[in-house]
Amino acid sequence: MLAPLSVSTQKRTCPLLSVQPVRGLVDEKFQIAVTNLPPNQKVTLHSLHQSDDKDFWEAFGHYVSDEHGSVTGFKDECLGGTYDGTEPMGLLWSMRPIPGSRHGLRLRKRDIFRPMEVCISVYSGHLSQGFSQQTPLATSVTERWYVAPGVKRVNIREEEIRGTLFLPPGFGPYPGVLDLWGTGGGLVEYRSALLASHGFASMALEYTQDTDASYFEKAYQILNNHPMVKKDHLAVLGLSVGSAITLSMASYSKVIKPQCCVCISGSHLMPVEKSLSELFELMKSNEDKLCVNEDNQVIYRNLILSLPCQSAKVDVGRIKCPLLLVNGDDDQTFPVVESAEDMAMMMEKAGNRHLLEILMYPDTGHLIEPPYSPHFRATNYKLEWKNERIVMLWGGQTKPHAYAQEDAWKKILAFLWQHLASNLK
Repeated sequence: MLAPLSVSTQKRTCPLLSVQPVRGLVDEKFQIAVTNLPPNQKVTLHSLHQSDDKDFWEAFGHYVSDEHGSVTGFKDECLGGTYDGTEPMGLLWSMRPIPGSRHGLRLRKRDIFRPMEVCISVYSGHLSQGFSQQTPLATSVTERWYVAPGVKRVNIREEEIRGTLFLPPGFGPYPGVLDLWGTGGGLVEYRSALLASHGFASMALEYTQDTDASYFEKAYQILNNHPMVKKDHLAVLGLSVGSAITLSMASYSKVIKPQCCVCISGSHLMPVEKSLSELFELMKSNEDKLCVNEDNQVIYRNLILSLPCQSAKVDVGRIKCPLLLVNGDDDQTFPVVESAEDMAMMMEKAGNRHLLEILMYPDTGHLIEPPYSPHFRATNYKLEWKNERIVMLWGGQTKPHAYAQEDAWKKILAFLWQHLASNLK
């Protein structure tokens, strides 16, 4: 009789770790559960991810098992680590480079057809370092995808336009989104892939500091005329300088007539009239207005506030479509608080204030990414108009910034569906 009892005891004391779903979209929550622990045991949940740039990122949280020997990450309280409190997704949004990594890193998905693989492990005790030297009690790997099954990727290379169109599964036609990132360089696809995973034909557009207004108009026309896109059911979504472009095009272009616009961390104080190079030349001539903090991180917002083109700011009173502003009040890169207030007054005076919706998130910085992305307060950045590498201070605090990303993404999707899906047959 002793042998069966010994086997049963062994099974009961072998910890089991479950992460569900094993595969899911990056904006989908997972649930972590550890069972078969001794009651009241201190354990550490740890996440580890190797980025497309081959850098390792990690997060960890301290827990104590309940009287049944279980820890459930989606309802139990984390007592410390890179996050605390009841935070089901803390192991993702609090990720940071492992000790000894290169400085100023930013986690960005470059190959959207490979998942973000995250190794979740549970360790005995409350650990804060040296995870690679310890043996975990249990480990599980979860795949986080930016692209849902069936989403198609189409290269756009016509009329000098360089972009990528992502089409949802099915026969269409779909409402369209022209997706504009900032001037960080390259073709950034992951947000467009995620938008397509939620039913939008989204075109990520690459542009440079020499790009003029006609380039964006041509891209808009290509998207609007695509057979899988519902004609005249388009939105423009911009981040940072992409928002400045969005506001200028929505106000002045005779070609770009979106049904709605979303501007993340943007400003109307950067008018894009003929080409971006003119704007960047203006910035270069005022580079003495750039501020640097005690950590040698560049604070960009004062430069934009002090530009001598304030009298030529974008006349947002001309905008004729619904406009959603998504901002963080600790944005150290763009003066989004001042811009939003001024835009509201301008649109009130013009009689189109009813078209404007402002989301202003406390303790949130400039880089408002899709949900559960790590927070980057300051990272390496190439300042295109100076051809110089700096450390840019984006701003924000980790937990409130994470909350903002999750809430903003839900409201952006709802806003797009509200204004693009009406009368969509």
